[in-house]
Amino acid sequence: MGRKKELPLLEKVRITDIGAEGNALARVDNLVVFVPMLIPGDVVDIKVIKKRKKYLEGRVVKFHEYSPDRIEPRCIHFGICGGCKWQHLPYKLQLQYKEKQVRDNLTRIGKTDLPDIRPIIGSSEIYLYRNKLEYTFSDKRWLTKEEVVSDKKFEKEDALGFHIPGLFDKVLDIEECHLQPEPSNSIRNAVRQYAHKNDLQFFDLREQKGFLRNIVIRNSLEGKVMVIAVFFYDDVEKRNGLLDFLASEFPQITSLMFVINSKRNDSLNDQNPILYKGDDHLVEEMEGLRFRIGPKSFYQTNTRQALELYRVAKDFAGLSGKEIVYDLYTGTGTIANYLAAYADKVVGIEYVAEAVQDAKINSEINGIRNSYFFAGDMKDVLSESFFKTHGKPDVIITDPPRAGMHEEVVKIIASAASEKIVYISCNPSTQSRDIQLLSDSYYIAAVQPVDMFPHTHHVENVVLLKRRGR
Repeated sequence: MGRKKELPLLEKVRITDIGAEGNALARVDNLVVFVPMLIPGDVVDIKVIKKRKKYLEGRVVKFHEYSPDRIEPRCIHFGICGGCKWQHLPYKLQLQYKEKQVRDNLTRIGKTDLPDIRPIIGSSEIYLYRNKLEYTFSDKRWLTKEEVVSDKKFEKEDALGFHIPGLFDKVLDIEECHLQPEPSNSIRNAVRQYAHKNDLQFFDLREQKGFLRNIVIRNSLEGKVMVIAVFFYDDVEKRNGLLDFLASEFPQITSLMFVINSKRNDSLNDQNPILYKGDDHLVEEMEGLRFRIGPKSFYQTNTRQALELYRVAKDFAGLSGKEIVYDLYTGTGTIANYLAAYADKVVGIEYVAEAVQDAKINSEINGIRNSYFFAGDMKDVLSESFFKTHGKPDVIITDPPRAGMHEEVVKIIASAASEKIVYISCNPSTQSRDIQLLSDSYYIAAVQPVDMFPHTHHVENVVLLKRRGR
């Protein structure tokens, strides 16, 4: 066998832009080089780690100049943790690059004419904005480079924190996180301390064994807290010991639940959360409406920005009170119920049955009588027969997951011939792909990016599509 060709070292490369997945980019010998954790203006030596036909991927081995735009990150885990990769980039520039990301995707993938993109709506809070975080237990803590080369021995290699990007079985132990308000940090750190004191076994993600698996913390703006402890198997004494400790130490916890999850993945959609103490839900308020949030309910994780997002959707929909509105991927019905007062009828469709039940309860709580919710796979529920039964939509609101819409769903939406489609997406690339599929029947009338996730490359985008010939 021949020796594998060693990949080159690129010296004194100036970073010029930010591209896909938030990675910085430079151009060397007519090739694009993608490098994580840098910002335009940095001058670095780059070790190439992957070579493709049209681009290279690399990592920094030496800094020659730091960008004048670079600022000091707040978090001690910056650079190792997979989240908040843009903390070293001023927020004003974060917004600029997110807006550019939307424009680039719509022109490159969507391949349609664009109106002027409205200025991105920034988040009023750039820290402590999340209402939900999930932490993972691991019996094999990720060691930093500094720890690996040190002489120190690490007796406890347990971790309670976030997955290392691209490594399903590696978890970084988190001491502090600036994404969710207290008592989130205090709860996580107290659980770790309690587990060590009481010899509770952290989960082995590769071997699939251990007791403690995950902990989910949700909160509302009024300060109520939901905690869901996830165990791999049930041990009543150990389980109740941890839950009683949480209830005693943190009176802010108004909803305490547990799940026994013995399958190979961490998803809770097919699991049954069991109420241990308190309420089985949280309540969030938005412009006079109250929304019930259960343990498996989807709710926008930046509560204050969610209102800005829904205001854009309402503005784009331009309802007169006579329209039939379909809200696809409705979740717990927040958008559907928010728009109900401005429409004749709102129909919400969602895959998760429990979320649909919450959506119906949310309608009841708010005295809304013109909203109707249905559970099932979107491509199976949405059909010509469904239109005949419930009426063809005048306006469609669609807010699919990151993967976008199934091609069959796109086809049935096109066949409905609604006057307007308001497409909300957390992934401008799949949004652009779907819009391109609709481009024979619809054109882009307006684009409004909304920043839901400061310090990340993620951006929410709302596009108004109008039917051609109208």
